Amino acid sequence: MNNAEKNTYAKRQIKQAIIALLKEKDLNAISIGEIAEKAGVSRNAFYRNYDSKEGIIIEHTSNLLKEWHNEFQKNKTSYDIDFYGCLFQHFYDNKEFYLLLKKRELFHLVLKSLIALFGNLKELDNIAAYSVAYIAYGAYGWIQEWVERGMVESPETISAILASNKK
Repeated sequence: MNNAEKNTYAKRQIKQAIIALLKEKDLNAISIGEIAEKAGVSRNAFYRNYDSKEGIIIEHTSNLLKEWHNEFQKNKTSYDIDFYGCLFQHFYDNKEFYLLLKKRELFHLVLKSLIALFGNLKELDNIAAYSVAYIAYGAYGWIQEWVERGMVESPETISAILASNKK
């Protein structure tokens, strides 16, 4: 294995380890050593790839959202309606992970991933940055409240409620 393959392997193992550990306890009760041990990697491998435990969650969430967005871009028909419907479906399809973040009071980390999905706000002109913030924060608010309430409605129902509020 070359260095890139080793890092990819280590990151995958670390991600799986922290998710497994989060099912047992809060993030602040999990040590870096515990993550490394569960992942079967060294502490150095952890620090070579991450600055913090939260960074693992943000990266994983960002990767999930990027995968969703790439798939959405390939299949979209009507951006506005399809965007939110597909976004809600993504969260529903990954319900276990997102409900785990809620349970461990880490769901706020999703907002950083949503914003990053549309680009770095600091690099955008004012109008573009305001537009991205509007979409990201609005979507986050809907999703966060839906997750807080246990995601009992289907993605289609949530999308229909959102569409009816736009009229």
